[in-house]
Amino acid sequence: MTETVVCTNCVMDTTDSMIVFDDKGVCDHCNTYYNHTLPNWHTDERGQQELDAYVESIKQAGKGKDFDCIIGMSGGIDSSYLTYIAKEKLGLRPLVFHVDAGWNSQIAVNNIERLVDGLGLDLYTEVINWEEMKDLQLAFFKSGVPHIDAPQDNAFFATMYKFAEEYNVNNILTGANLSTECVRNPVEWMYFQSDSVQLKDIHRRFGRKPLINYPTTSIVKHKIYLPYIKKIRVIRPLNYIPYIKEDAINILSDKFGWQPYPQKHFESRFTRFYESYWLPKKFGYDTRKVQFSSLILTGQMTRDEALEKLKHPAYDPETINQDIEFVATKLGISVEELEGYLEAPNKTYRDYRSQAWLYDLGSKMMKFLQMEVGGKR
Repeated sequence: MTETVVCTNCVMDTTDSMIVFDDKGVCDHCNTYYNHTLPNWHTDERGQQELDAYVESIKQAGKGKDFDCIIGMSGGIDSSYLTYIAKEKLGLRPLVFHVDAGWNSQIAVNNIERLVDGLGLDLYTEVINWEEMKDLQLAFFKSGVPHIDAPQDNAFFATMYKFAEEYNVNNILTGANLSTECVRNPVEWMYFQSDSVQLKDIHRRFGRKPLINYPTTSIVKHKIYLPYIKKIRVIRPLNYIPYIKEDAINILSDKFGWQPYPQKHFESRFTRFYESYWLPKKFGYDTRKVQFSSLILTGQMTRDEALEKLKHPAYDPETINQDIEFVATKLGISVEELEGYLEAPNKTYRDYRSQAWLYDLGSKMMKFLQMEVGGKR
């Protein structure tokens, strides 16, 4: 069995099969951050000026309308803090947009309500057809790929883009950021959620119900059609200001009674099960390595702290059987069937139709044109 090699600077390791180390044992995730991301990422006066220009254009575009932008809100720390900043610090009038895919934790529901009520904002919730979502998620389990969260993620983005297009909203604000996400999940761990070709191919092979109401998007639509034809921008305000996760949690907790989660993305009960248990158990992929490495690079966690946390599983050993039973019951299958998918042969995105070539081409073009600041993927 090949020994796992860990980066000497962060905690990414050879469970990322594409990782490359330099002669000091530092991985390419770190070197990409230091050589490319950091020099092009500005949270000082320059970043504030860029953000101010965005804010002014958003306010101008929103004159005479009920709201001037929409914010996708999951209830997690990034989108919650963004909502607070947008309203209280930037003076914007956002519509809080939430997509309910059937897996919200009670903490997430409470956090969204507290933010919306505390800030005096309007909340719009789109509920995804559960029978179709369930069938699609089961298809992904049967396919054997790691990225079984893709149906949820695709629905989130597709629904928000559709709303913006229908109601002529030109500005979408998202909590995506470099401070906590400068290291990206390897493609083999989490394939692109917007690849509708792969999503439809997996559903065609393993699904049982037609996808009539389930929303889909595509890379061409959200990278070309929406921004250049419909003039709909996706803006990441947290990239232009200092953003420290722990400080943000404290502010939201003090002001609104917002409750933190044990781990990033745990606002969804499905994602909690998927990232904490399914991915490490079936594939050996621990997304905490990506999350912790981002925090290490941005000075929010030490490498020793991360290594200590990684000694323990991301799931709670005392409650994991309850989580397994909950997921199985909600999907309408037995625990034995769910565990059968766990033991089935592992597959990758390469085993199904995809637009991987298009993503690769787009990424190369954006980096060449310096339109993208972020880690390798």
